[in-house]
Amino acid sequence: MKTFKGQRLISPDELVWRPSNRMRIPNADYLERTGSEMLGARLWRLPPKSANTLHKHVLAEEFYLVLEGVGRLRVGDATLTVPRLGGVLVGPDVLRQVFNDSDSDVLWLIVGAPDNEFPSGGVDTSLFYPKDPGTLPPELAGFEWPPKS
Repeated sequence: MKTFKGQRLISPDELVWRPSNRMRIPNADYLERTGSEMLGARLWRLPPKSANTLHKHVLAEEFYLVLEGVGRLRVGDATLTVPRLGGVLVGPDVLRQVFNDSDSDVLWLIVGAPDNEFPSGGVDTSLFYPKDPGTLPPELAGFEWPPKS
């Protein structure tokens, strides 16, 4: 992996928001604009009664920071409530899932390193998703996410 040289200002109007592939959560990747290979940083806006994937990482540490609202994070067998501007560091090999069981949007900044854990030549996705990644936390029992279109 090469380190980034210099600096790169990213203004909010440069961000491209898109729904995530599996759970359809709106997100914007800050660092794809820099070409960084060491660090990932992404905004995630969780709508009410939604969840992102249940997953883990092989090498990456992730830092979860709530920018708006009150965040909920499942880490292993624990469920954490994270206040606005509160953060949680989660190490590799620990299952985690951000979710929103409230009636308001929650905006997270999630930063991870290293950014690229995928070896060239393919990936065994069971390393990242040892359980069904679309599994909702118990707090969202009775709800469906992502919504059927």
